[in-house]
Amino acid sequence: MHRKIRPAELRTNPNYSHGIEVAPGNRFLAVAGQTGQRPDGSVPDGIAAQADLAWANVLTVLRETGMGPEHIVHYTSYIVSGVDTGPYDEARLRHLGAARPASTKIIVAGLARPELLCEVQAFAAAPVGTEEPVV
Repeated sequence: MHRKIRPAELRTNPNYSHGIEVAPGNRFLAVAGQTGQRPDGSVPDGIAAQADLAWANVLTVLRETGMGPEHIVHYTSYIVSGVDTGPYDEARLRHLGAARPASTKIIVAGLARPELLCEVQAFAAAPVGTEEPVV
């Protein structure tokens, strides 16, 4: 569906693609930054639980449009400085499955609420005709 760009001249990393080419005529979705917040606004303790929930929230937005992780073309990870990124990376890979979109990881001083440790923003594209009906 999307063409992964992995030039031989660049360092290879099995966890992401250097670029993703989207064919003309695809639907495009921008997913706002998702954090490890539950619907009631509560936030679990620790980066592992928050990363798992943040990625689950991204996938929930994708499902609303009939998309899945394979449709993500780029995401940006924001992680609070001083936090061990290992548990975040584990959650990310678990939720992405075999998908390897282009990505950026940014270490930040803080997020919108002091207890938040990570946030994920994503962009996805899918062929026209894969939309879920709006009810």
